[in-house]
Parts: sequence; C-alpha cells; structure tokens
Amino acid sequence: MPRPVVAGLDGSRESLAAADWAAREALRRGLPLRLVHAWEGLPEDDTQPVLPELRAPQSRARRVLRAAADPLNERYPQVTVTTEQVRRQPGPALLAEAERAELLVIGSQGVGSVGGFLSGSVAMATVAHAERPVVLVRAGDSARKERLPDGSGRPSDRTPYRDVAVALDVGRPCDAVLEFAFRAAELRRAPLRVAHAWHVPYTRGVADAAERARVKADAERDLTALLAPWREKFPAVFVRETLYEGRPAHVLVKAAGGACLLVVGRRRRRTAVGSHTGPVAHALIHHVNCPVALVPHD
Repeated sequence: MPRPVVAGLDGSRESLAAADWAAREALRRGLPLRLVHAWEGLPEDDTQPVLPELRAPQSRARRVLRAAADPLNERYPQVTVTTEQVRRQPGPALLAEAERAELLVIGSQGVGSVGGFLSGSVAMATVAHAERPVVLVRAGDSARKERLPDGSGRPSDRTPYRDVAVALDVGRPCDAVLEFAFRAAELRRAPLRVAHAWHVPYTRGVADAAERARVKADAERDLTALLAPWREKFPAVFVRETLYEGRPAHVLVKAAGGACLLVVGRRRRRTAVGSHTGPVAHALIHHVNCPVALVPHD
C-alpha cells in the first residue's frame, strides 16, 4: 500500500495552504492525501458526547477537516482524500503520522506573523525529529505561485514551474536530499538550481585573491563530481550549479529567491530533547517565502 502525503491541520491560513500544497503534491506523485487534526481534548471515539463542553472540540475538529477537505475534493477530484481526528497532542501525533507518510506537510509562519498552533513550536519540533521529509508552507501559497508568470506578467496555472532549489553542503552525506530534490524537479519538469556556499576558513587569516580562487575552484570541482551520478540518474532534469561566497545561513536565503520549492537537508537527531534544526535550516525556514522541504539524513 503506498504511503500517503499527510497534511496537519489546525484551521489556520497556514495549514489550509499546506493542505492545498499537499493535495497538489499527492496529485503529482499519484498518492492518496490524508488530512489530520490532532488535539488531546477530543473524545476517545466518534460518538457524540453528552456534555456541551465535550462536544465543542469534536465539532471544531470536524469543521477544520471539512473546511480543508471539501475544497480539495472539488479542486483535485483525481486525488483520494481521507480525514481523521486524532485524540493526541499535535506534536506526537504529527511525528507518528510522519512515520507512515511519504512526506508530511504543515503550515509555517513568516517572521513576526501569528498563525495556528501547528505553525510555531510544534512545527519546529516536528521538523527536528521527523524521520521522513517535512514540507513547511506559508499562508498565501498557491498553485499559481509555483509557476512562472505568463507573457503579460500575470500569474498563471498553465506556465512552466519555477526552479526547484536545493541547498547543499558538499562535505556532508546528502543522497537523501539530492534524491528528493531531483525527484521534485522531475515531477514538475522544472530546472533544478543547486546552491552551495563556500568561504575561506578563518584559520587561514585574510585570504588573498589567489587563495580565494583556489577555494572556489575546489568547491566547483567537488560540486560537479557530487552531481555527476544524479545527472545520469535523472537525465531529463536540467541542472544549474550556483556557488555563493559566504556563510551558508546568510547567502542561501538569497539563493532560494524565485524558486517554487527549496530542499534542504537536516541531520537526524539521536536524542529526544530539544527542537534545534541547525543554523542554516533555521535561517531558511524563517526567511524563505517558498515552501521548504526538510529532508532528514545521517
């Protein structure tokens, strides 16, 4: 049985945008879509509680799921959509869902914005500990924003997709990250923009032009060698290699500009404490406007 694409819902604009993105991705991948609303205050089963104060959470959960599912069924009739209320705290519920999903999609706040409870600390903790890819989607994301404008400069849902971007550190294992990025570009028939940040280590002191040129050339060679087998595996994907001088957390935000999706790696955490994602992923999550796919790797 194929793994579904799962979207976590809390009724916020962010989570509704995430559900729509998840439906489009399910359609691209030929997978079912599962919509989940989790709250520990829900009744233990689907029976109608007697007390009004116990009926309210169940009614709200149904409204949240229906508000997402009904438009998606109409918009994407080819996608099989199922919904479920989960009587559990959102964080553990999402992690459990991620284990059984092809990927998990949840809403993401912009800097200084206010969204639902899945858009803040719960989302970050889920990203930090999930064993499957997690995609974070901003409020206002839409199918048209994934694509280039038409000849008159207007948004369109018929033009080619914008680039898929992937941020790489050539010094770390990244097969899972590249597999996800190439596959995403292939599904969209979109170019893949591979971004790598390089800099001269501070231990070498102030670098002259020759030293900087050597470090840059090494980075270009390593990146080309790293991508060679993936170009062979995905011959239909056009790849653009882009290198930026500077610290990754600073320059890769700029590198993702104009992309329809940014793919970034996240090292698996071996402890259950904390919700850190690393400085690069943290900067990208909070400052990139397009959906961000975080792919765990060793």
